[in-house]
Amino acid sequence: MIALQFIGMVVIGYLVGAIPFGVIIGKMTRGIDVREYGSGSMGMTNVMRTVGAKAGLIVLIFDVFKGAGVVALAWAVFYSANHDMVYWGQMAGGASAVIGHSWPIYIGFRGGKGIATAAGAILVLSWQVGLICLAVFLLMALAFRYISLGSIIAAIALVVSMVVFFTCYSGPAAYMAFSLVVAPIVIFRHRGNIKRLLAGTESKIGQKVKVK
Repeated sequence: MIALQFIGMVVIGYLVGAIPFGVIIGKMTRGIDVREYGSGSMGMTNVMRTVGAKAGLIVLIFDVFKGAGVVALAWAVFYSANHDMVYWGQMAGGASAVIGHSWPIYIGFRGGKGIATAAGAILVLSWQVGLICLAVFLLMALAFRYISLGSIIAAIALVVSMVVFFTCYSGPAAYMAFSLVVAPIVIFRHRGNIKRLLAGTESKIGQKVKVK
């Protein structure tokens, strides 16, 4: 029974995470596929640059709720099991949602970079770690004016924070496992941004993408 619940949570997490809100909003508001412009992502940043700030904010909210909703659902599903299974169920659902957002089956596996969906999951798993990652993201993004740089450093901060919090305070190993799965995915999905950062061609905060 537990095995079936675990598999079911992985599938649900992936399918929910794969809902391409960025592409949907782009087509509804401008009649475009945002993945054909800018960074080629369907996330908030690219939507904001190609469609507008309001659309980007809507996408951000929906993408955050994908991760948060799946992790909350996992708690409800596994609540009757032992505590360790609750934690592993949350880890499986949250990580699967990030994978679904990054490689969505509905639109040819070309998705976003997982930051907002991961953030939603993290805030439900551990709001303390979530706030640390948010602070790191804002500090780096505002200091250097690169959203991508803030996202990459926040992913690293996720691993460090999870290890510190849940080693020092005897937290669940599943949460550390979540960070070790999700952080590399986020960084890998930013590989194009990393190349542009090194080349000095990465778009800064406030720059817009010209859409025909």
